Amino acid sequence: MPNNDREKIIQKIQNALKIQPEKLPTQPNFTAEIYTDSPEIDLAVIFAQNFTAMQGKFCFCGDEQDFIDNLEKLLREKQTKEVFVWEKPLQEIFDVAQIPYKGNDIDFMAADIGITTCEALVARTGSLIVSSNTTSGRRLSIYPNIHVVVAFTSQLIYDLQTALEQIKLKYKYLPSMLSVTTGPSRTADIEKTLVLGAHGPKELYVFLIDDFVEQEEPAITN
Repeated sequence: MPNNDREKIIQKIQNALKIQPEKLPTQPNFTAEIYTDSPEIDLAVIFAQNFTAMQGKFCFCGDEQDFIDNLEKLLREKQTKEVFVWEKPLQEIFDVAQIPYKGNDIDFMAADIGITTCEALVARTGSLIVSSNTTSGRRLSIYPNIHVVVAFTSQLIYDLQTALEQIKLKYKYLPSMLSVTTGPSRTADIEKTLVLGAHGPKELYVFLIDDFVEQEEPAITN
């Protein structure tokens, strides 16, 4: 039977992504309240809105197979074979799906796409947090022109402070590198023209996999 809650989430995300973000004012308003709560309560919807507003590319996946189907579509569109995946859990998914990848840093300078996990997704800012505490290390999320992040709905957190607090609880010692990424890197230093990918990947994708487990109703006993 279809999961009605999941279908509702997908529909809400699709509707949210149709809304064009408001244009920024030409003059900043220094008296405006910037730390306001979102009227939306679904963190996936809030993240999708804020992430795409910063030129990130978002895909909600109902399950692991849905993720594989959408990823294969992306790889066909990019027409590239230089896909680097260094984390064992992701490699296992790729092996089952028979998607070719490079699992070490041989020929790394030719990398077109780097695929990694993340520590958390911050809904309020549309940011993702990656750390050096994974096999992907510091390089795979920064060097390739395209960075693909595989995340789960259980990793969605509303604000940055809470995300950092949870990361502190996760590790005995904080990773030596924590990177908060909000969209592709950008600069407007040259003639005030916005350029994406100036200091890192030109494109940033987040594939958000729904790992919500519907709880079965307890059996009624006499």
